[in-house]
Amino acid sequence: MRNLFVWLLLLAAGPLSAQELTVPMIMRDPKWIGTSPSGEFWSPDSKELYFEWNPDRAPSDSTYQVGLTGTNPVKMNFLTASRREAEARGNYNRSRTLMVYTYENDLYLLDFKLDKTYRITRTQESKFNPVFARGDAWIVYRMGDNLYAWERASGATYQLTDFRRSTGEAPPVTMGPGRGGRRGAASSEGTATDPQGEWLDRQQLQLMDVLRERKAKHDAREAYLKAEKNTDTLKVINVGERSVLNPSISPDGRYVTYELYQAPTGSKNTIVPNYVTESGFTTDIPGRTKVGAPQGKYTFYVYDLSGDTVMELKTDSLPGINDEPDYVKDYPSRKSGRVRPRDVSFGPVIWNDEGSRAVVEVRSHDYKDRWIMEIHATTGTLGLVDRQRDEAWIGGPGIERGELGWLNSHTCWFESELTGYAHLYTYDLEAGKKTALTGGNYEVQQAVLSHDKKYFYLLTNEAHPGKQNWYRLSVVPGSKAEKITTLTGMYEVSLSPDQHWIAYLYSYINKPSELYIQENAPGKQPIQVTDKAMSAEFKAYPWRDTRIFTFTARDGRPVYARVYDPAPGRKNGAAVIFVHGAGYLQNVDYGWSEHYFREYMFNNLLADKGYTVLDIDYRGSAGYGRDWRTGIYRHMGGKDLDDEVDAARYMVANMGIDSARIGLYGGSYGGFMTQMAMFTAPTVFHSGAALRSVTDWAHYNHGYTAEILNEPFNDSLAYARSSPINFASGLRGNLLICHGMVDVNVNFQDDVRLVQRLIELGKDNWSIAIYPVEDHGFVEPSSWTDEYKRILKLFDTTLLK
Repeated sequence: MRNLFVWLLLLAAGPLSAQELTVPMIMRDPKWIGTSPSGEFWSPDSKELYFEWNPDRAPSDSTYQVGLTGTNPVKMNFLTASRREAEARGNYNRSRTLMVYTYENDLYLLDFKLDKTYRITRTQESKFNPVFARGDAWIVYRMGDNLYAWERASGATYQLTDFRRSTGEAPPVTMGPGRGGRRGAASSEGTATDPQGEWLDRQQLQLMDVLRERKAKHDAREAYLKAEKNTDTLKVINVGERSVLNPSISPDGRYVTYELYQAPTGSKNTIVPNYVTESGFTTDIPGRTKVGAPQGKYTFYVYDLSGDTVMELKTDSLPGINDEPDYVKDYPSRKSGRVRPRDVSFGPVIWNDEGSRAVVEVRSHDYKDRWIMEIHATTGTLGLVDRQRDEAWIGGPGIERGELGWLNSHTCWFESELTGYAHLYTYDLEAGKKTALTGGNYEVQQAVLSHDKKYFYLLTNEAHPGKQNWYRLSVVPGSKAEKITTLTGMYEVSLSPDQHWIAYLYSYINKPSELYIQENAPGKQPIQVTDKAMSAEFKAYPWRDTRIFTFTARDGRPVYARVYDPAPGRKNGAAVIFVHGAGYLQNVDYGWSEHYFREYMFNNLLADKGYTVLDIDYRGSAGYGRDWRTGIYRHMGGKDLDDEVDAARYMVANMGIDSARIGLYGGSYGGFMTQMAMFTAPTVFHSGAALRSVTDWAHYNHGYTAEILNEPFNDSLAYARSSPINFASGLRGNLLICHGMVDVNVNFQDDVRLVQRLIELGKDNWSIAIYPVEDHGFVEPSSWTDEYKRILKLFDTTLLK
């Protein structure tokens, strides 16, 4: 009866209206919005599509399957779904008639011609990355540190490598002298330290003819093996305390390439205290290191199985390996003139189909160089294919994913930001010629070569930085790309194994992702598979189709922005700028924000109250090429913050905003930017909410921070001018700080240190809200609700007249 009463009240109130948005409503469990599909993957025969979905809003997602018609998706049982997912991770042979995959630690072979699946192994040991070799005669896989080959014709299994973590030769068999069953070779006779055993051994041989004969045969075999230098045994490769990484075999089965990693010593990890536990006792969560901590060492090898030789690929002669970074000019007293080769690491080895050539990507540990090198396996040497040098850091789409392959037996392809944007190139190793296949002020964000090697399939933002589309491009230089997708928005594309179909998650600004199937050719129409991304309640509100435009920054560059306009007659002259996080991320685009959908809804709420809300892709954001990406090099809170300040001034000059009533908020990098704005531009921003903020970059992780700011002991100037804690004395407006206490990404310690600094400075115009059970990304609706109620209260009480 009570539920009926509530339903009647809701019915009487009518559909959800703009005035009804509240923080508790929008910060509920996201299932109230609807359920978007995710994790799509194809069956090996390309006839079925699988994806994760939860149309019934159950506690967890389930796997669904659908045919090429795109109709009537069917929920799968867990075991079948896990088997299909294992198949989707399998590897094909060159002719794509066979596929091998791992499932529950064992290997399976799928024969497409016979439509049969064969189980190859039946053991408990985990096996990884099975591939075909020697013209499909072998299936080679990794088990433990070593590679093994299963021979298809005989069913025999061979161990190909013998990596051992020891300091000497293979350990002896330790079975006791002369007793305990069949002896090992290392203890076939008694020793002088065991006279009893020696006497019993002699007695046994004197009494037993069979034992005497067996010993004679054993001794003869040992002598033969010694004479033949043990040619029937594996070469033991002692790796000491190093880890074996990425062992792989060449297509002809002759060469094994691998990398050894020596872990650093002397690193100190952070500790995150967890105060709210089931036991009632505080526990410690082991955390990460901080930027500048000692890094591990990598060495790369080629093992020639035919010659039983191991060759280290030396990198001390890579072109420019001794180059010093440009920033050393700011520290003339440190220049010693003695420069050692920089440390590097290797990507996966990519062989051509014939197995006659191989290329590998090499990266410097200071992030400023990427070499694509040809491996001369017979000599264990390297030859240069391409070098990309960036005084900031190497990055960009496709490049970060390490997209690299072969167009034919002597021509490889790769992506590079040579022109300032990520584009596609080929390099003919025989002619020594590099050719650009794409070009222009846009990014190639994904590239896949067709099986027949006549086309590339590309995801680019050629039409607009915030609009993606899928294209087909002939490999012939100078060809024009043909557009395959046509909807305005953003895509996540999955190509079917036969490449005749694509499945994609497509979204628009105010429409979460739905799943589509389409033939992979120009002029084909998409088939919508799902329609549950928006609930009836979500659809009832008129979510803004935000206007995207550009304004000009102080250095003349266009800055892309989206605006949430209040309804006519509700504008109150106050403004809020939302600062997206993640640093290298794009948020001003024509897709639904998977990262910031809660902020999108909150910005709608603010606009309903009369605020004008702006969201910009500041310097350092993704989608705009190399110069925009690296605009924050050595000074985070520099050009990126200038863009936010220029945005505020644009609003005052063009949108009727009161310059004294502008606030901003953001989380993670957005929280850092908020603090920098409040401390260094206090006359521009009156109030700010800084969430889970980095307050001192010397306390963040190595991989992200060292790319942008180098290392604190080598480039202290970059850290000094980029860390908000150094500018806290500039706070004049109203600052709200929010942080989860079990944040293992940006540790709670960051804001604790800032709070102490604010106390010592005598500042009293700040407050802090702590969330004892939350990590970097909040999960509890109650925490989201509390945090955003505080943000709203901050703006309402300080920006509204």
